[in-house]
Amino acid sequence: MPELDISVEKVAWVIVRAREYESKVAPFDDGDAETAEEEGAAILENRRDDATLNELTGFFRGLNDDEEANLVAIAWIGRGTYTAEEWDEALATARAERNTRTERYLLGMPLLADHLEAGLDALGISPMEAEADVT
Repeated sequence: MPELDISVEKVAWVIVRAREYESKVAPFDDGDAETAEEEGAAILENRRDDATLNELTGFFRGLNDDEEANLVAIAWIGRGTYTAEEWDEALATARAERNTRTERYLLGMPLLADHLEAGLDALGISPMEAEADVT
């Protein structure tokens, strides 16, 4: 198992929040947030001012370059772009190809939570144990 430059707890936090974000649906109304909130549906809708999206974006922006590269490399391993044995190559590529805001890249990755879980698992880290501590 490689030594990560990001804590497993941080990766687990991203997994839990990404799962929340990925479970949201398009707004049911014409964009009137007041109507949706009155009906109780706004929490399940993917809106621009979504609290989960804002929380994830802020979290990603608070990571240092090493943590960002590690998160991207873990996701790549989880989706099968690299194997766990290719960790050094995945990490070097994540560092070298960083040319956009990490939050945009990761939030645009379909099944981000699944990829991060699979990546941790491939690296010999139990994602379920880590996620159990995230509230």
